[in-house]
Amino acid sequence: MDEKKKAVIEAMKKAGKEVKTGDVAKILGWDSKEVSKIIKQLQKEGIVYSPKRCYYAVKS
Repeated sequence: MDEKKKAVIEAMKKAGKEVKTGDVAKILGWDSKEVSKIIKQLQKEGIVYSPKRCYYAVKS
């Protein structure tokens, strides 16, 4: 797993709740489009899921 994916996962865990793409982007200081693309990849890999529309969380 690359460093950017790890950083996104850590930011999501640090938030401690379901987060929007923009929230993760703010935490990391990245562009939200970049974060969105990484979250989509993590969803395909089964690491992240969407409990409700536009919110994401790391599977435990």
